[in-house]
Amino acid sequence: MKKLVVLTGAGISAESGINTFRDAGGLWEEHDIMEVASPDGFRKNPELVLDFYNKRRKQLQEVSPNKAHFNLVELEQYFDVEIITQNVDDLHKRAGSKKVTHLHGELLKVRSTVDESIVLDWKDDLVLGDFDVNGNQLRPHIVWFGEMVPMLENAIKITEKADILVIVGTSMQVYPAASLINYVKSGTPIYFIDPKPSVAKSDFLNLTIISEVASKGTDKLKEFLL
Repeated sequence: MKKLVVLTGAGISAESGINTFRDAGGLWEEHDIMEVASPDGFRKNPELVLDFYNKRRKQLQEVSPNKAHFNLVELEQYFDVEIITQNVDDLHKRAGSKKVTHLHGELLKVRSTVDESIVLDWKDDLVLGDFDVNGNQLRPHIVWFGEMVPMLENAIKITEKADILVIVGTSMQVYPAASLINYVKSGTPIYFIDPKPSVAKSDFLNLTIISEVASKGTDKLKEFLL
């Protein structure tokens, strides 16, 4: 069974009603990104940061996976599918995808501010005074700007084994995630799905560009692959 590796970004969850990461002004839900997605922002105003992610967590539980998520699950009948996502939502998992690697953390988990190995499932609001077993404040289990991406090495190993690479709903502008495309074997077929593709046919060997939103694009992908 061929290995199909799928890199996904905010565009695949947009059709579920989750806003994409940032707008043209560099804002995320009307906040400066460094205020709500950096260790420095958390040190300066932890209440603001916790409230921001509490709202994101609540919103996530009000939306559902969309056709694009389910199309990727359907492909598991024909391929060994592994998903590497930049998204912090759980929509791939809820749709039924069996192998999902979260590069940037998970919204429905929290971790200790002192011991990164202490990670807990968390669906409710997180507030100051919510501690780990050792009495240390908990924080969102999100990789913020300036922090290491602990799952990157694992993602590289997965990408190196790809027989087919699919990129859905990401501009491939956010590093280090964007570097993963460089780890596929030479000549590996690459499918790039985005309504405003940021790559050109000449950028990579065996590149197929599908200029569609994720749901329509993954419909076309199934036609190509099956």
